[in-house]
Amino acid sequence: MKLRILATIFASAMLASVIVGGSAYAQQKPGYPQGKIVSFDYKASVDLYPGTERNVKVYIPNQYDGSRPACLFVGLDGITCNAPKVFDKLIAEGKMPVTIGIFLQPGVIRGKDGNVIRYNRSNEFDFTDGRFAEFLDREIVPFVEENTSVEGSDVKVKISKDPDDRAIFGLSSGGIAAFNAAWMRPDLFRRVYSGVGTFVSMRGGNDLQMFVRKCEPKPLRICLQDGSQDVWNATFGHWWEANQMLSTALDFAGYDTKYDWSDEKHSGNRAAVIFEEVMIWLWGGYPKPVEAGITQNDFLNKYLYHDGEKTPFCPLSVSGRDQWIKEKETDGTMPVTFTLEDIAQGRGKSRSSARTYYCAVYPDESFMALEKSFFWNEAETNCLWQAVEGTESPLAYEQRFYWLHSYGNTLVSKGPMAFDSRGNLFVLTDIGIQVCDQNGRVRFILEIPDQVRDALLEDNGPHLPELQKDGSAKEYTRRLLTMYIAEGKIVITDRKSFTYSRRMNISPAVKGQRPKSQGQG
Repeated sequence: MKLRILATIFASAMLASVIVGGSAYAQQKPGYPQGKIVSFDYKASVDLYPGTERNVKVYIPNQYDGSRPACLFVGLDGITCNAPKVFDKLIAEGKMPVTIGIFLQPGVIRGKDGNVIRYNRSNEFDFTDGRFAEFLDREIVPFVEENTSVEGSDVKVKISKDPDDRAIFGLSSGGIAAFNAAWMRPDLFRRVYSGVGTFVSMRGGNDLQMFVRKCEPKPLRICLQDGSQDVWNATFGHWWEANQMLSTALDFAGYDTKYDWSDEKHSGNRAAVIFEEVMIWLWGGYPKPVEAGITQNDFLNKYLYHDGEKTPFCPLSVSGRDQWIKEKETDGTMPVTFTLEDIAQGRGKSRSSARTYYCAVYPDESFMALEKSFFWNEAETNCLWQAVEGTESPLAYEQRFYWLHSYGNTLVSKGPMAFDSRGNLFVLTDIGIQVCDQNGRVRFILEIPDQVRDALLEDNGPHLPELQKDGSAKEYTRRLLTMYIAEGKIVITDRKSFTYSRRMNISPAVKGQRPKSQGQG
């Protein structure tokens, strides 16, 4: 469902009178039961943002008695838009559930003299990785639950872990932080309000619209607000254009959205005026869960079933996993992984002591996709190589060919890969299975289980040499993950601790048969 509001901005004098205290609700008549607000100073205790200090304010509604977990609203940059008074009203009127509000400032680091020597706002808010969402989950929410009690009692507040019970809001860099927290962790947040969001080229925000188009739709409800005069710093890009591009991507991918477009500049004024309205919309239909939409990505849709059945990766039982592996090893169809030494000596040799690299052979054996160059000792990149099967040497005409994506300007962790009957390359990475067309471009990204992602990150991370009894170093051997395309499904296994399968409209490659060409487009 999509809503658009074309806002008319009134005379500045009228607008100033409306936004007393930062919200149109400031002129609301008194009489609603008021929640209480408690304040804490918090210093980060784990490795996500070490040494940072910040203020955290917690809003506890009058109606909350601690008998059951409350919903959660996270507000970035502290209390804005007169949010507590809006909550007093909407909770009393039954237009939003009983909700605990956590309003936190971005972190700072202080020197020995107590003065701020580092501002961490852009690093926390603009960075497009999952750290900030993890920070909220691992540090802030548990801290609030441990240190906040229901008024007049010793009963600690309890916050629901259901992502449908959670909303997050921010302005400017806080706007992209709110969106990114839900995007990276839809298991934590499902309802998002971003005002004048910084979806520009500071720390990867300009790439988010691309990920929205290519990734499977997530169960998120999102409101974007911005003004056509919003160009805070043209060096980084145009805020208005960036918000427009993200909105068209969300529409393309089938998200439940609401947009408020005006002619304002970069400020929180308009976001405050519509704050109450947006809260009503965000929580509309609650407790009905937020559902994922249907994307218009036709390349992805060819592989998905839209019969109403949820088809994520599902684990096979231990007996089912062992039986599947035994069958595949017996019939000779289990994908093989080679070392670079093996490739030099001819494919199909047993693995040597050298580090193992993943590769995939095209169905008609005319070329290979390689995790690492065979000929060039180059630095790691987010590209895969392609090499043609030569007549005089195993590989020829090698090029960086398959362009993979990553979040947060990081080196993507690569795993096993396989071609399907259409000639598309499926590559297991830490952000999902990236599917490249015949010309080397990622066309869509499939979600993967956390257990698979964790194994892949462990497999690709830095490893200290293992010392043997004689004091010599033993080279680390990679954990060999396998991704296998079967008729109607994809299977991922490490052959020991897990095997996952997913039902899809897919067929394995037929050896010796060249897939239909996709042309050069």
